[in-house]
Amino acid sequence: MRIKLATDPISSFQASLNGKKKTTLGTAFCLRNTFTSSRCFSFVREVLALLILLSFIVGLCCLVLEKDEVSDMTKHIFVTGGVVSSLGKGLTSASIGMLLENRSLSVRMQKLDPYINVDPGTMSPYQHGEVYVLDDGSETDLDLGHYERFTHSPLTRDSNWTTGQIYKSVIDKERRGAYLGKTVQVIPHITNEIKDCIKRLATEDVDVVITEIGGTVGDIESLPFLEAIRQFSIDVGKENCVYIHLTLVPFLKAARELKTKPTQHSVGQLREIGIQPDFIVCRTEQKIAQEEIDKIALFCNVPSKRVVEERDADFSIYEVPLALVERNLDQMIVERLGLTKAKTLNLTKWHDLLQKLRHPKSEVTIAVVGKYAKHKDAYKSIYEALDHGGIANSTNVRILRIPSENVEREETRVLLEKVDGILLPGGFGERGVEGKIDAVRIAREHGIPFFGICLGMQCAVIEYARNVLGMTDANSTEFDKNSEFPVICLMDDQRSIVDMGGTMRLGSQPTSLLAGSRAAGAYNALDIKERHRHRYEFNYQYRDSFIDGGLAITGTSPDGKLVEVVEIDEHPWFVAVQYHPEFKSKPTAPHPLFSAFIAAAFRRHRGVKETFQDESKEIEANS
Repeated sequence: MRIKLATDPISSFQASLNGKKKTTLGTAFCLRNTFTSSRCFSFVREVLALLILLSFIVGLCCLVLEKDEVSDMTKHIFVTGGVVSSLGKGLTSASIGMLLENRSLSVRMQKLDPYINVDPGTMSPYQHGEVYVLDDGSETDLDLGHYERFTHSPLTRDSNWTTGQIYKSVIDKERRGAYLGKTVQVIPHITNEIKDCIKRLATEDVDVVITEIGGTVGDIESLPFLEAIRQFSIDVGKENCVYIHLTLVPFLKAARELKTKPTQHSVGQLREIGIQPDFIVCRTEQKIAQEEIDKIALFCNVPSKRVVEERDADFSIYEVPLALVERNLDQMIVERLGLTKAKTLNLTKWHDLLQKLRHPKSEVTIAVVGKYAKHKDAYKSIYEALDHGGIANSTNVRILRIPSENVEREETRVLLEKVDGILLPGGFGERGVEGKIDAVRIAREHGIPFFGICLGMQCAVIEYARNVLGMTDANSTEFDKNSEFPVICLMDDQRSIVDMGGTMRLGSQPTSLLAGSRAAGAYNALDIKERHRHRYEFNYQYRDSFIDGGLAITGTSPDGKLVEVVEIDEHPWFVAVQYHPEFKSKPTAPHPLFSAFIAAAFRRHRGVKETFQDESKEIEANS
């Protein structure tokens, strides 16, 4: 039996599928003839080509989506330090954060400290510098002050972690049974806890997290943190992490040359841990020759262009970001991390800021009379806020750091009578308090602009009670529990507290200002919020006595029970506050009270013809 071939192969094929061919043999022959025809081969080729094209498009889309996912992932920058401490890791980290923010990137800042203290709140300012307080009441490292002054990164408790906090968290989990059946160890439990602390800042709206590792590479206490950040690049991908190592290239005067060996050894220690730095930032007093840069690059296994010189700033710490831009660090970081959202850098406001610093129209001299004046970092935010006040008034602020114990010296008293302003910062303990009280009296009696902060405000109240209201035995119960006139006393909610750490009145608290007061005029507002850190407070029982005696209470808590601001109306400028306004001052946004204080000091300066620059230098040297 002969089968007639279908003239249309496709129709024949469809017919066979629809059962129109009645015999199996006929169907088989039809299929064979259909697929052997030239027209059928052409059709199949077109179908296959279409399928291949579709597969290619799907694959390409997957690659694009994967690339977008990687691009959108939060990037991480880890800053370590070597050779010596106090190199300025915090300042360098803050400068990098500022540059990335100016490229329209969202940045979060964080510091991991290797000391076992839970926080620096109970540490001596001589050992650790100032304690920087955040809005949420966290007592943190002073480097967080750099972060806030340079960037707009929101800082919280998650922005500063210590060894003490990490171990406490792990031990608490162990006690709750979170690790039942397991031996709790440094690796993986401590390192995992550290990594979790870093990941907390990597939210969807954050482009870059900058984490500064405190201490120096080679210190035993920092090893868990370094191990954690080594593992971190494995967890999130090396393409999403950058390691920046800040090191010292010392200049030996005897040999008249820079030495790169300390940097080589420091990077060598870091590489032994398993971390290869992507960038090496070299702190130095002298310009580093290209030959030395190439040498560092060769021995430290980084490209020469990624060895960045960071010379000591000639004029101001606010020059550091511009120095890093000159070395192209920000652009190299953007390229290394694939930050496609980064825009062109715009530092117009920063240049204007430095212009005001370099070319002030006037100068004032401010005496900072403090318990810890010998240690500059103890009042770091105070000094910076004074400079910010100078920027607001186009005025150079010359600061005399005077230990409060020295106020009893005659030559120091003479100096204080000639300055343009006196500022009393905070502190704790009885030492040097009488000197601070004497400084208040000098400012009040000689009409010198006065600004008291925290303990400075309490000393102002004590001085006024003693020398104006006739309460000769007036004091704070912190210094004399048996004082006849305890005008400053322990807050009621502090009386039952036993633990010292983290138990003061801390963080941002509301204050209501009196209309028409100097404080309200400076803020241009009646309701404000400021950061606090204190246990003792103005004794409410003496409120009416002070008001009747001429000391105006111009700021209180909203319920009126806590005194926050006092002023003397008849004085050129006498303002004292219980809170810490220095923690909310930025070079680009000077705090209003510091701006008003410097303005008052300038008015006094214009009315004083006598100069005392040489004499004050001598007194400061003796102090």
